[in-house]
Amino acid sequence: MRRFENAVAIVTGGGMGLGEALCEELGRRGATVVVADIDGDAARQVAGRLTQAGRTAVAVMVDVADQTGVARLIEDTFAEYGHLDYMINNAGIAIGGDSRDLSVQQWRRVLDVDLLGVVHGTVRAYQLMTRQGHGHIVNISSLSGLVPQPGNAAYCASKHGIVGLSLSLRAEGADLGVKVSVACPGDMKTKIYDNMVVVNMPREQVAALSRRTHYLMPQMSARAAAAAILRGVERNRPLIVFPAVVQVIWHLYRRFPGMFYRINIHRMKLFRGLRPAEPEMQ
Repeated sequence: MRRFENAVAIVTGGGMGLGEALCEELGRRGATVVVADIDGDAARQVAGRLTQAGRTAVAVMVDVADQTGVARLIEDTFAEYGHLDYMINNAGIAIGGDSRDLSVQQWRRVLDVDLLGVVHGTVRAYQLMTRQGHGHIVNISSLSGLVPQPGNAAYCASKHGIVGLSLSLRAEGADLGVKVSVACPGDMKTKIYDNMVVVNMPREQVAALSRRTHYLMPQMSARAAAAAILRGVERNRPLIVFPAVVQVIWHLYRRFPGMFYRINIHRMKLFRGLRPAEPEMQ
């Protein structure tokens, strides 16, 4: 608990879901929380709720795909408080569907937010933290950053990239006082399926099928996930993989990749059953 007391933490995507839960948990543990979100109203609601509970929090509207905006967020936070202890890059979106149906613009939007958004926050925070001699960067990936997820290839590519970025930078920052961790949670009870864009398939049916076939994983609450992540951060874990069933799935994937390949082919066939039939070639 004391590790976060009087610390300054930025949480991107802090206006809802896991980001909101992380802001609340950090506030409860005594941190000053900068709630950053592209939805300014949502960020202000979270910050306001924390302030009413006696916590210290401010809201900032930012699109993590905007490199300049993210740099300004980090620099302004440092200027205001004199230090930045935690940079939690959590913001993300999902655009799912058969990859042949996604446009390059849709691929770019996912990569801009989910991967480059993390890069923007990581690089600027890393530069600042190396100068101040301490800090902890926490990047939020997913089970999809460890195990392939057909039907959500752009999201999966981004999450795999976050894992590689984080583990590489962790070794670079070790001698400079900067810690880097990456969290890979399983399914959570958030609005990700409500907010997900699905191309050329009915979103509600895709969401239901995805839940039904996603390795039989139980959903955990965002609050429980936030607590698990901060426990891993306290212990300076390189990879924070949870809950236990996700650790098992990850182990099995590394041990039996062929089995998961067959499972994923079957899952994709089920998803394609929701896709309109291709017109016959004349």
